[in-house]
Amino acid sequence: MFQLFDTYTRRLQEVRAQDGETLRFYCCGPTVYAAAHIGNFRTFVAQDVFRRVAELSGMHTKHVRNITDVDDKTIRNSQVQGVALCEYTARWTQKFHEDCAALNCLVPHVEPSAVAHIADQIEIVKRLIDAGHAYCGDDGSVYFRISSYHDYGKLAHLDSQSLDLGKTAQMRADTDEYTKDNVADFVLWKAKRPEDGENYWPSPWGEGRPGWHLECSAMSHKYLGDTFDLHSGGVDLVFPHHENEIAQSRCACGGEFARHWFHVTHLLVDGAKMSKSLGNMYTLDDLVKLGHSPAALRYVLAAAYYRRPLNFTLSGMKDAASALRKLGRVDAALARRAGDQTAPSYHDLVKNPPQLKNFTPAWQSLLDDLNTPEALGHVFSALHALALDSISREEARGTRRALRFITEALGLVLPSDEEEQPEAPAEVCSIAELRWQARQAKNWAEADALRSRLTELGWGMKDGRDTYQLIKL
Repeated sequence: MFQLFDTYTRRLQEVRAQDGETLRFYCCGPTVYAAAHIGNFRTFVAQDVFRRVAELSGMHTKHVRNITDVDDKTIRNSQVQGVALCEYTARWTQKFHEDCAALNCLVPHVEPSAVAHIADQIEIVKRLIDAGHAYCGDDGSVYFRISSYHDYGKLAHLDSQSLDLGKTAQMRADTDEYTKDNVADFVLWKAKRPEDGENYWPSPWGEGRPGWHLECSAMSHKYLGDTFDLHSGGVDLVFPHHENEIAQSRCACGGEFARHWFHVTHLLVDGAKMSKSLGNMYTLDDLVKLGHSPAALRYVLAAAYYRRPLNFTLSGMKDAASALRKLGRVDAALARRAGDQTAPSYHDLVKNPPQLKNFTPAWQSLLDDLNTPEALGHVFSALHALALDSISREEARGTRRALRFITEALGLVLPSDEEEQPEAPAEVCSIAELRWQARQAKNWAEADALRSRLTELGWGMKDGRDTYQLIKL
């Protein structure tokens, strides 16, 4: 049974399809005003692992992830650069897709954009006004009346004193960019302002554009219905974004909205919050320029337990690359023993899951609240106990499929034989030869000292009877 922590109830809940056929889930996607940073991708990778585990456990899925292509930031940046909003956001949407592909994220089944669903958003606002949950303000904008929805604050576990609903009419927020401390009747439809330029649409309340919170409600309702199985996003979206989604969705459409809430905790860099001022806000391109691979970043992000903060470090990227090389070496050795170099694909493993045997504990860890670090610990323990020299062809084939089942659940990209063993530098070759000679002379102290020097340079030696092999760590 696949269990996942639910933010609303604060307990583990079974992940299941309400209709018994298709697990329908919605993920808050990127706001395409710039390249997504690694904090954003922490959430998107965790969501990808969630989907993979669901599908590998036998579930059919419908994955909807939106593109926010109209909000304060996209409009402001496009205006500054003097380009049309659609042209500006198209460029960053393409970049987001390229980064997702590099990080081996599955493509959502539906990826709607906010601009393409303006009519759906206007329809929800109409329903809310007709039902008395929304009103037109003096500024021409339309606001949701929080006091009309008595369960407001339950997702974030806020009490009525924290909300102080009696004062919200005087504290209305007409911006998409406000903090969790600014509790107010929130904007559904924003009246046209001079700084918006040509970015406005007609509505029954005048020209303007939708508020950020409204967009997700309209798109999730259109593609998943009034009640769907799971909603996900970063923990920073719990309040006010997801709280507002629940209120406007239940009041406009009825139904339960999302039955399960899956939130991913934030990412730190060297123990500090990411910020441009600290110079620690990395994008995938930034890391590639520093010599790191997208596969290593995927490992770092997937290997962290989603409910705990991830402290990202550049040394952690090196450790991830080393771990991938170890997995790649075992995978290549199993392929040679099996006499089949063709790796099973993700979709093949979904259709034909293998017997997991020694990798069963790793799979159980993934089913138990996506405990990815524990799962990887079980994987390396299983590999450590593996007798590669004596394993039969059939056993090698089954073991490789089981290993790939777990690595595909995590979305890891294992290096090929060519990738895993780059040519050793001359200095490394010289030290290795000296160590081999010391070992042949049974000068163990010298041999150990030279091995330590190799390790410092990022290399290891695998000793055989008559020769040795250099291995990149």
